[in-house]
Amino acid sequence: MVDDVVHVHVFQRHIELLVETFDREASTMTAATLHHPLRTADVARHAGCSVQQVRNLERDGVLEPPTRTPSGYRMWTEIHALAAATYVVLAGGVGAAEAKKLIRIARAGTENEVLALVDMAHACLHAERRHVELARAAVAAIRAEPLDDVRPNDAMTISELASALGVPTSTLRYWDRQGLLTPTRAVRGRARIYTPADVQDARIVHQLRLAGYRIPPLRALMPALRQRGRTSDITAALRARDAHINSRSRALLRAASGLLALTSSGEPQSGPSEAQK
Repeated sequence: MVDDVVHVHVFQRHIELLVETFDREASTMTAATLHHPLRTADVARHAGCSVQQVRNLERDGVLEPPTRTPSGYRMWTEIHALAAATYVVLAGGVGAAEAKKLIRIARAGTENEVLALVDMAHACLHAERRHVELARAAVAAIRAEPLDDVRPNDAMTISELASALGVPTSTLRYWDRQGLLTPTRAVRGRARIYTPADVQDARIVHQLRLAGYRIPPLRALMPALRQRGRTSDITAALRARDAHINSRSRALLRAASGLLALTSSGEPQSGPSEAQK
């Protein structure tokens, strides 16, 4: 987690320096002299990524194709470097696909369009954060319910449990196959029977899935949760989820300056391409 924070801070500084350079030069230089040629390795260094990733970003339309020397070498600009650095930070907040979409819109769209998409991304993170809060409260309430004095008719069938949770029976079967639930089987017909303890497990799994937990972490967590006296594991898991959301939110905030600079540039990233290499 510490490494991730340092990682984002380093790239954020690249963005700040590039934005400062762009703003300073844009006020004193003509569009023709604004774009100093950069090598692919320079762009990669500014962005904190590999040379191959810079080429991939060009291939995917995230970076405008650069001009070429007569011999075919790419001639990148500060704006290309700004776009690449912004993408690297932004991908940590919204994922690679959405980051590419935002950079493309920033290059070709309006400030309103960019700000609307950034607001949507923040809204999604807010919803995830709210789901974690609800999961924390729900899990605490579920774990506090007594399992003493259990009666035979307290058990549920798969259809009854699915109806109670508001999920299809196929979801419960999938959770069973993944080891998240361990219902017993009726002797006749091999039908699943969920005891009160199984129902409690299913309710916890349901809440954590709503909070954004993926199957592999849940599979590792469930054995500890079945030890009814233990709550530290699930508390730690929810805290880790909070930290992950915070990291993504910080990345989105830090990438905003780069997005706005790209949107306000109003300049193409390159002139007509020469011979392609």
